[in-house]
Amino acid sequence: MEPDKSKFSIKPFFQKVIKPWGYEILLTPEESPVTGKILHLDDDKRFSLQYHDEKEETLILFSGEAYIILENDQGEMEKIKMELNKGYFIRPFQKHRAQGIKDSLIFESSTKEEGDTVRLEDDYNRGTETEEKRKTRIQGGVYMG
Repeated sequence: MEPDKSKFSIKPFFQKVIKPWGYEILLTPEESPVTGKILHLDDDKRFSLQYHDEKEETLILFSGEAYIILENDQGEMEKIKMELNKGYFIRPFQKHRAQGIKDSLIFESSTKEEGDTVRLEDDYNRGTETEEKRKTRIQGGVYMG
């Protein structure tokens, strides 16, 4: 079987999205089955306390200092100081958030963003992000939701 080379690309991909806690740089195009991101988390800011109903992700701190707050196997939340260059794997329905101590760069590798991101707490009053909302959240590189 011959590959369809018309889908091959040699162009780099980059999209910066402003977030209330910093910004993210998307490294993979929307049609990719996996996602790669660099998350810039400002000091003293934090992601929402959330879970995904489909998405799996790994977060890796590679610069700065941050906490990761993860739900353990007893349903309790544990606040852990992230270790540099080590992966924290997050399964669907596992509650989690990250919190910056100092400006941090976190690499995220995940399955495609599908399903819902259920926000349980959010410092910026954002609600649950459904697939419908996700389609309109990025317009011209500006965070919309």
